[in-house]
Amino acid sequence: MVGLLGVALVAGGCVGTLDGRRQAGVPFVKDRVEGRYERPVERVYAAAREVIRFNGTLVRESTQHGETSTVRILEGKVNQRTVWVRVEPVDPKVTSVVVQVRTPAGGKDLDLAHEIEKQIALQLTR
Repeated sequence: MVGLLGVALVAGGCVGTLDGRRQAGVPFVKDRVEGRYERPVERVYAAAREVIRFNGTLVRESTQHGETSTVRILEGKVNQRTVWVRVEPVDPKVTSVVVQVRTPAGGKDLDLAHEIEKQIALQLTR
């Protein structure tokens, strides 16, 4: 009985999303990928927004003002999965993009996260 309770606690839980919220899901699994580009934040953000719109529906755009930089976050739905894209400057010349994807049941979809990140990179070359 105690073993089943332990499995239930590990299998279900809450995970943090890139926009700072929490959602039901399977914790302790890799669910995000990162890319870094020598492009301005606004250009990378525009590319990420275009990729989400091309693949699905853009649900929310937000901006988080931190002590050292401004972080832009997109949330969308692609293939019935929730996709978050976080865009923030690393330094004046380099921008970081982190893509997180979760299924409706709270599982990860790293293949889609890699695909979205790759499409953002390709969009930046146009």
